[in-house]
Amino acid sequence: MTSAAARLALNPAELVDAHYPTLWWLPAGFLTAALAVRLPGIIRLWRDPLKRAVGGLLLLASAVFVFVAPSTIGWVNRVTGVPNISAPWVYSLLTAFCGASLLLITTWRGGPSGRSARTRRRVSASYAGVILALWALFALAEVPEERLRDLDTYYATTPYAREMILLYLLAHTVAGLVVNALIWNWVRTGRLDTWLRAGLAFLGAGFALQLAFDAAKLTAVGARLAGRDLDWLSTTVAPPLASLSAVLVAVGFILPHAGQHLRDRRRTRLAHRALRPLYRLMKSVDGGGVPFALRSTPELRLIRRETFIRDVLLPLTRFLDDDLRQRSYAAALALGFPADRAKALAAAVTILDAVENRTPHPRESHLDTTELLREITAVSRALGQEDALRRVRARAATPRVPG
Repeated sequence: MTSAAARLALNPAELVDAHYPTLWWLPAGFLTAALAVRLPGIIRLWRDPLKRAVGGLLLLASAVFVFVAPSTIGWVNRVTGVPNISAPWVYSLLTAFCGASLLLITTWRGGPSGRSARTRRRVSASYAGVILALWALFALAEVPEERLRDLDTYYATTPYAREMILLYLLAHTVAGLVVNALIWNWVRTGRLDTWLRAGLAFLGAGFALQLAFDAAKLTAVGARLAGRDLDWLSTTVAPPLASLSAVLVAVGFILPHAGQHLRDRRRTRLAHRALRPLYRLMKSVDGGGVPFALRSTPELRLIRRETFIRDVLLPLTRFLDDDLRQRSYAAALALGFPADRAKALAAAVTILDAVENRTPHPRESHLDTTELLREITAVSRALGQEDALRRVRARAATPRVPG
């Protein structure tokens, strides 16, 4: 380890200084990625209050980290020509994020629609009032010297700036306490999908770190008010907590969506594979098959395979013997197979007989294909059970001895 690296490892302040821009741009990237993942669903279901709440929260969270970066703070101050105007702007974004967090959890947890709507209106009105108060206090404060990193503690004793700083921190703390309580209560008591539970756990951890951020900031500001200097809590401890919190929140929003997507894809692939035995049998009848398309989605390939199977099965209707199906079903039950599996095996035996013999049957003995076409997956699985199929066919073919 070089002397410079050793010094950074031993001095947290220098370590934070060395990576300070990353502490803001990295979480902004994670939050933007989370928004990009959720955006198609948000646009498609824009009327859903939950989707809008998720989109608003992720957008605000990403904006907070973009505008809190020192380079952006300096740019906003220069463009507007007002020293430290970035402070109320960032505080407003953070306060709006707090309100969006409460709106999200309130909407997510549901409840009577009237009560939920009233709660959302109260939350919106309260945090809008806080934002207006922040700007009013900034207008009254004397904060002429630009501070890119330590404004909270530098102006902690300045009239009106002091109240502005304490107001945004208290609003953030209240939101963090309420959101944490709701999330962890939901995780403990709710019957949740595995991926949703994991996502809520990450969200809970992220919002818990936000409370640690608030504690560090309030302690540093309180120390200034008491005539002491604990600025390092605000400038060295709080930023990494905020950064890690944002990453956990982003993962919390991505995880349920990504997990559901992966689970749906896996189910689709398994369903496609389960149809393989029946698909091969129908290919032997038709002589064709579904043309392979490299860019087809798994869902589209599944639909095409199902359609092909049903299209080939329909012309086989006049060869499907319902009497053979009933004998095969009774044989499967006698061999100890459960009713559902016996039904699938009986249908598989009937289809095999139709394909092999092509013997037309009287209309009154035709098998009703409505249920058969609906249960092609179960029939295909039965076709793949060669030993069971052989035993059922043999028993169904054995003449019954009159009792």
